[in-house]
Amino acid sequence: MKTEKKHAIPVLKTHRLILQPLELSDSADIQRLFPHWEIVKYITHQVPWPYPEGAARQFIQEVALPNMAKGSGWYWSIRLKADARHLIGVINLCDTPNANRGFWLTPEWQHHGLMSEASAAVTDFWFNQLGKPVLRVPKAKGNLASRRISERSGMRVIATQWADFVGGRMESEIWEITKDEWNRNK
Repeated sequence: MKTEKKHAIPVLKTHRLILQPLELSDSADIQRLFPHWEIVKYITHQVPWPYPEGAARQFIQEVALPNMAKGSGWYWSIRLKADARHLIGVINLCDTPNANRGFWLTPEWQHHGLMSEASAAVTDFWFNQLGKPVLRVPKAKGNLASRRISERSGMRVIATQWADFVGGRMESEIWEITKDEWNRNK
């Protein structure tokens, strides 16, 4: 009997990016690029800080790959088409209530519209490949760049709360968009 892989993780391509399913071999790039205050201050407090040696490998091995195998998490490395050998960030989707998408991008590639491009690709995958009815994204209220990505994609704030981030306890918001809204606006 043939088993169908309903939640296979495809390579996604945008105008400037290639989003490749995260692999264990990506851990060296992540270990080098991720532990910068500009990246981690608005990341969930569950991320160890200071970021210890081997943490990227452990995350991929113990969180990303098992969730990808179960079909409850979808993780991609973000790479420029012009240099697909090296990742510049990570984006993911997960079946967690009120926390369906997360991402980070190295500081030198921020403010170029790349994360908006990557977010649009995975959001479209969430709705139109996985068939999910709603996408919810939590973020620190002070994370203005991330808030702009949500605003431009048609999301809206549905709740505010306090949450713990690497940078401390902060006011946070949950942003939402439905499948119908996404498909109408894109």
